[in-house]
Amino acid sequence: MLVFTIERLAGDPVQLYTALNPHITEQQRELLRRSLHLDQPIQVQYLSWLSDLFSLNLGFSFKGGSVATLIAQKIWATLELQLLGLTLSLIIAIPIGVLSARRRYSALDVTITSTSLIGTSIPIFFLGVAAILIFGYDLHWFPSGGYESILSSQYPFGNLVLDHLWHLVLPTTVYTFAILAPVVLLVRSSMLEVLRQDYILAARASGLRDRTVIYRHGLRNALIPIVTYVGLYFGGLLAGAPVTETVFNWPGVGRQFVESTTQLDFPVIQAIVVIITLMTLVANLITDVTYAYIDPRIRLE
Repeated sequence: MLVFTIERLAGDPVQLYTALNPHITEQQRELLRRSLHLDQPIQVQYLSWLSDLFSLNLGFSFKGGSVATLIAQKIWATLELQLLGLTLSLIIAIPIGVLSARRRYSALDVTITSTSLIGTSIPIFFLGVAAILIFGYDLHWFPSGGYESILSSQYPFGNLVLDHLWHLVLPTTVYTFAILAPVVLLVRSSMLEVLRQDYILAARASGLRDRTVIYRHGLRNALIPIVTYVGLYFGGLLAGAPVTETVFNWPGVGRQFVESTTQLDFPVIQAIVVIITLMTLVANLITDVTYAYIDPRIRLE
């Protein structure tokens, strides 16, 4: 309801769409508003949209076409970038965070912590633009954006799959680094707390190998904050990475969300917000269930 109200305070989409047409009259604009049902009171618009939503109808974009179809066409590109970035960041961040916690206050720990803090502080759009300028324009190692090359003659070795992977490298690397830094700090702080527990001291005193103590007993109990972070991340999974997708011209849901917002395409904005909300609720439920699996002291009732 809040999003529905705010987006209508942002401006008139009909005025935006017809601003560059000097020949259109106010009567024609009014007819367009009527065809888009924007002439009705806001409460009537909301109840009408809510009724369609309960019947699993996400409506139609102001630019034409079904909203559900529009989002479905872009979901795979978003999931591809999101899941790959998340997987790589966890594979890299967890061992680094554990290593940093094991060597607390050492030169290695200070280096890892400082680098992570810097990585957390750098805006992702700056990283994206820097990566495009260095590796795209200067070195010509990777494409500067897009999902695939326009011409088949530009495919590496004439292979479409290799061309897509080639385009995927830069946005995935930037997105992975953006997620990587906070996860490293989270793993480190969580492991430091666990390593102070009595059962860790008891496990070491019993003669278990340090690797067994750290990864089998320590890391498992340190995973709860990480699972929480990943659960919240999955809540916005289908929202995409708006900044990354926009900078790299990646045809995902995140870029579509940005474009629809600038174009005041209300049905698309509302549909994506609803999807984010539902995904967040489902992710929170799965996260709570996962807690009981990770920590035997937590029980589902």
